[in-house]
Amino acid sequence: MAGLPGILARFALRLLFVALATVFVLSLLAALGVVALVWGLRVLWARLTGRPMAPWVVRVDPRAGWRVAERWTVRRGGGPLRPAPNATDVEVRELPPGQP
Repeated sequence: MAGLPGILARFALRLLFVALATVFVLSLLAALGVVALVWGLRVLWARLTGRPMAPWVVRVDPRAGWRVAERWTVRRGGGPLRPAPNATDVEVRELPPGQP
């Protein structure tokens, strides 16, 4: 009978996880139901008014990420990513023999 508290603790933990998963699934179903209700109301309104229903579209511009990165470099004082021809703080040295 020494293992009974451990068995009860594991059972309570499993019960807790099942309850949390049930709440999660029910909340997802509720959110889906709200979206379906809104969509249905849009369809109904479009039919009542005789207007075509415009689809919900997420427009993604792949160039937008590059524009954000460009703004970051300008904001930080950086310029374009290319070598500067008039760099004066670099000391030129010869490579040891045998290295390309």
